[in-house]
Amino acid sequence: MTLEERIVIDESICNGKPVIRGKRITVNTILEYLSAGESREEILKQYPSLEAADIDACLRFASNLMNHNYIIKELA
Repeated sequence: MTLEERIVIDESICNGKPVIRGKRITVNTILEYLSAGESREEILKQYPSLEAADIDACLRFASNLMNHNYIIKELA
């Protein structure tokens, strides 16, 4: 499965947030679990419909976002 098949953005699912394979599990949710120190095994236990490759896809998706250039504008 490609990254585009694993990570879906559909405005009718979770208000257009990136989700895993059209499920109501957001990429952000998985990234928050990982950043809080949860293991992949624990995440997969909590979400039995996920596959290990889904977690990898979340990390690749986030990494791809960081490859963009961003400009921070100051508010007046």
